[in-house]
Amino acid sequence: MISLAGRDILHAWGKFVFTGVGLGLLVGVTLSMAGIYRGMVDDAQVLLDNSGADLWVVQQGTLGPYAEPSSVYDDAYRGVLAMPGVARASNVTYLTMQVRLGDRDVRAMVVGIVPGGPGEPGQPGHLVAGRHITRGHYEAVVDVATGFRVGDRIRIRRTEYAVVGLTRRAVSSSGDPMVFVPLKDAQEAQFLKDADAIVQQRRRTAANASLNPPGAPGVVGAVVASQTKSPYVNAVLVQVEPGYEPAAVAADIQRWKRLQVYTRPQVEEILVGKLIATSARQIAMFLVILSVVSAAVVAFIIYTMTAGKIREIAVLKLIGARNRTIAAMIVQQALALGAIAFVVGKLAATAWAPVFPKYVLLLPGDAVRGFAAVMVICVLASGVAIRAALAVDPADAVGG
Repeated sequence: MISLAGRDILHAWGKFVFTGVGLGLLVGVTLSMAGIYRGMVDDAQVLLDNSGADLWVVQQGTLGPYAEPSSVYDDAYRGVLAMPGVARASNVTYLTMQVRLGDRDVRAMVVGIVPGGPGEPGQPGHLVAGRHITRGHYEAVVDVATGFRVGDRIRIRRTEYAVVGLTRRAVSSSGDPMVFVPLKDAQEAQFLKDADAIVQQRRRTAANASLNPPGAPGVVGAVVASQTKSPYVNAVLVQVEPGYEPAAVAADIQRWKRLQVYTRPQVEEILVGKLIATSARQIAMFLVILSVVSAAVVAFIIYTMTAGKIREIAVLKLIGARNRTIAAMIVQQALALGAIAFVVGKLAATAWAPVFPKYVLLLPGDAVRGFAAVMVICVLASGVAIRAALAVDPADAVGG
C-alpha cells in the first residue's frame, strides 16, 4: 500500500515537488503572520524588561504611560522614594517622533531618563558599543535598529545629540527603536514651542490682567518664566526592595500619594489586552482566511491529481484492490504533499523573517502546531478526491 503511493509520486515527482513548493510558500505566509503576532507580544515584554521597574506610577485615572498620555510632576518621585518598600524611583518620559541624521529620519521612541549607571529604572540595560549617558544634556544612547552609530550627531526637534552608546532590542510596544536622552532634554523636546508660539504666549500673558496686575511688574515675569519649562514627566518607575510585595507597595503609594500605580502583570494586561488587541484580532482573521485558502488549494490539487489517473484507479479496482487501499493511497499522497509544503514554508518564513521591518518571532511550538494543522488540513482536503476515486467504475479500465 505504501509502495503504491510512493510509486505514483515517483512517476510524476517533478510536478508533485513543484506543487508542494507552491503550497509551501502559502504555508510560509501563514507562519510569518503567526510570527508577527508573537513579535508584537515579545516587543511588549521587552519594553517592560528594559524599563527595569516593578511598579509604574502614573497620573490618576489613566492607563499610562504606554497606552494613554500621563502627566506627573517631576518632583513626585521624592515622595514615592520615601515610601516603605521602595528601593529606587526614577522619572521617565516617552515620546514617539522622527529622529533625523542628515537627510535621513527614523521613527523612534525618545525616552527621557535620569543619567546614571545600569540598574537604575529606565536605563538601557546592556550596551553593545560605547557607554551610558553621563552628562545632563546632548548625549544619546540608541538602539542598533535605528542604523545610527557611535559618534553620529542626531537631531531631535531643534537640538543635536551625540550618540555615545548602542543597545540592542530596546523597542516600543509597536516595534519602534528607542533613543535614550537626558530627562531635561526630553522634557524640552516634548513640550517645546516654536518662537512664534512663545511670542504669542507672552503677549497673551501680558494682556491678562490677573497675570499682569497693575503696579506689580514682577508678576508677569515670574509667570512667563514658569511657562518656559515643563515640570511634568510621564511616569515614575519604581523598583521594590527585596521582601516586599509589589502589590502591597503599589496600594500604599496609590493611597497616600494620590497617584495611579500599576504592577507588572497589570501593565502587561494593558499592553497585550488593550494596546495590541486590535492588531492581534486582525492577524487572527488573516490566519483563519489563510487556513481556509490553504485547505481549498490542497483539496483542488489532490482532486486534480486523482482525476488525472482515473484509468489507473479503475485498473486497481479491476484487479481487486479494496476501496480502503485506494483511499489510503490518496491520503498518503496528501500527507506527503503537506510535509513538503511545511518544510518549504518553514524554510521560507525563516529566510524572509529578518527582512520584515517589524520583529518576527518564530517559536518552535508554533511550528509544531503549524505542522499538525497542515497535516489535518491535508487529510480533510483529500476527502473530495477519495469520494471521486471510489466512484470510478472498474469497467473504465478497459472501456477507454
